[in-house]
Amino acid sequence: MSDTTAHRETADLLSACVHCGFCLPSCPTYELWGEEMDSPRGRIHLMGMLERGEVGWDSPAVTHIDRCLGCLACVPACPSGVRYDLLIERARSTRRRKAPAGLRRRLMEGAALRVFPHPGLMRALSLPLVAGVRPHPLAPRLRRSDLSARPPRRTQAAGERRLTVGLLEGCVQRVLQGRVNVAAAAVLAADGCDVACPAGAGCCGALDLHAGRDEVARRRARATMASFAGFDRVAVTAAGCGSAMKGYGDLLETDTAREFASRVRDVTELLAELGPAEPRARRAPIRVAYQDACHLRSGQGVIDPPRAVLAAIPGVEVVEIERPERCCGSAGTYNLLEPEAAMELGDRKAASILAVSPDLVATANPGCALQLQAAFRRAGRADLRIVHPVELAADALG
Repeated sequence: MSDTTAHRETADLLSACVHCGFCLPSCPTYELWGEEMDSPRGRIHLMGMLERGEVGWDSPAVTHIDRCLGCLACVPACPSGVRYDLLIERARSTRRRKAPAGLRRRLMEGAALRVFPHPGLMRALSLPLVAGVRPHPLAPRLRRSDLSARPPRRTQAAGERRLTVGLLEGCVQRVLQGRVNVAAAAVLAADGCDVACPAGAGCCGALDLHAGRDEVARRRARATMASFAGFDRVAVTAAGCGSAMKGYGDLLETDTAREFASRVRDVTELLAELGPAEPRARRAPIRVAYQDACHLRSGQGVIDPPRAVLAAIPGVEVVEIERPERCCGSAGTYNLLEPEAAMELGDRKAASILAVSPDLVATANPGCALQLQAAFRRAGRADLRIVHPVELAADALG
């Protein structure tokens, strides 16, 4: 795409905003600070000024773009259908090229992007966590089995095969919460899917896209598409990865990418589509607070399927929390780059969860789980267990 074409398309996206303000109540940073430029409407106004050259990319005002979580809560709230998701991605990409952020931010982001997409390195660096050493407030306490849990390369469908499914193991997910992928493979197989975890599948590019490294994201997207060619569906257990993969059509702008994106499903979405092949086993009554991951609820519009997967388990009572659409503050690497804002959002989310007195918390994104664990520790509730919905479904297989 030429610079002229990109400029015209961005201008068209910006012009869709009628500045009505419906996005303001949905925005976590506007809620925190009450500043117009820290709202989606304000940031769109700033993007327009940057696009027209009225403000330079080296202006301090650009920090308002940096402070956006990218949670996308404003997208479903917008009555005009503004594609804020595309606008913030393009703004971050241009910001990175024309006026790189300060040294601390570059170092933190660079470290994260050098570690998270490389499971082998991340696993080695995570070994001290098994011994209880936590070099960062977000670092979880791990068991050695957490670092070694991996699903089989292939899991055959139980009974008649309904679909072939490629399962993305993810980066953070496969290292810190590999048990989630093990559970996903087991439940999908029980519900009639042949499940495969391709050996060569790597990072999907979600974190790079979030950071404005769009060329790296495109390269990772093409590699991911090649790894998962030929499957009826591609199942994802991390909401951030699923949101990025469903957006490959916008990222690569090819029919092949759009067709691939149409086959991507969050694992709870796929399980809800299939329906249980056999009834789940009954378990002792338990109250489960479901916490919506932003890139599942707002990014993908997947709201009911995780709740349906949980509700299909006899004995599970799904309890709703106040403001389920509000971000927990994880947002990719946001809790590393903007720790104070992320901590306040995490504490607010933890308070809304604790208010419903759950026995267990379920969420469908590893970043959310780590963020909530840290918030629960600060609240004196380190004992409150956090799981992926598919883990409870796997427990109910009997």
